[in-house]
Amino acid sequence: MNLPNYVKIVEVGPRDGLQNEKAMVPTDVKVALINQLTEAGFVNIEAASFVSPKWVPQMADGADVMARIQRRPGTLYSVLTPNMKGFEGAVAAGADEVVIFGAASEAFSQKNINCSIAESIARFEPVAAAAKDKGIRLRGSISCSLGCPYQGEVPVSAVVDVVRRMRELGCDEIDIADTIGVGTPGKVQDVMRAASAEFALDRLSGHFHDTYGQALSNILASLEVGISIFHASVAGLGGCPYAKGATGNVATEDVLYMLHGLGIHTGIDLEAVVRTGDYISQAIGRTNSSRVGRALLTKWAAASEATPACA
Repeated sequence: MNLPNYVKIVEVGPRDGLQNEKAMVPTDVKVALINQLTEAGFVNIEAASFVSPKWVPQMADGADVMARIQRRPGTLYSVLTPNMKGFEGAVAAGADEVVIFGAASEAFSQKNINCSIAESIARFEPVAAAAKDKGIRLRGSISCSLGCPYQGEVPVSAVVDVVRRMRELGCDEIDIADTIGVGTPGKVQDVMRAASAEFALDRLSGHFHDTYGQALSNILASLEVGISIFHASVAGLGGCPYAKGATGNVATEDVLYMLHGLGIHTGIDLEAVVRTGDYISQAIGRTNSSRVGRALLTKWAAASEATPACA
């Protein structure tokens, strides 16, 4: 296989991973999580969301989180910005990158934000223009790129259309997101190849959920067509709100284990990420969803409990 030598992992646990937690996660815990991820070597961390607390109360402390984290030069701290109010908050908080989001499914767009795809993109025009004016990096995320909970199949052409629209907004990077985790390797490759006809392959990223256990397979399939940016969430934080009880984001530890096993450089310390996954799982009373994380923690615990042989 002709695979990339280096892969960038965008760690989305602090934002995408935590936003669906029902119990409020203390600001101190969020700050500690981001600081540990920074120390582990991530070059891009999705840290907060500047959306209305009415809609996402878990992210209401975004400004405090951004003010208290220990930033490392060279690491991008990204925030979600749905409108100009959110953008202004992001700028005040010193965000390195703002993230706008649309959908490839008309049904999903109508059900979630009560407008068409075209209308949703139009709403982002002032945010995109302001980001470009201030020299802030702009990332676009496309939900339901491989399937929709309402309409089912999503045509590849629909994904390509939104890629084109986001390119025209000036996005520096575009995420192809499998929001409900229904994608399979062949479909993923078809979508990625088609998207790359409209946007630079090295600036497309894969955001895969593991609802159907396909995330790692889909990442490998993406690697095979030249994608070298992927999103992942430490300890598999996050859930899929459209499939009750199902897992959401692919676990960062699992992705790193696979990539490192393929000889692909990430610049990230897997052991540090495993320990961070253990920290956040315990801090919020959640089962660690990373298989690699659980396996290594068990292995390390067994080794530390082993009785040394007598001389």
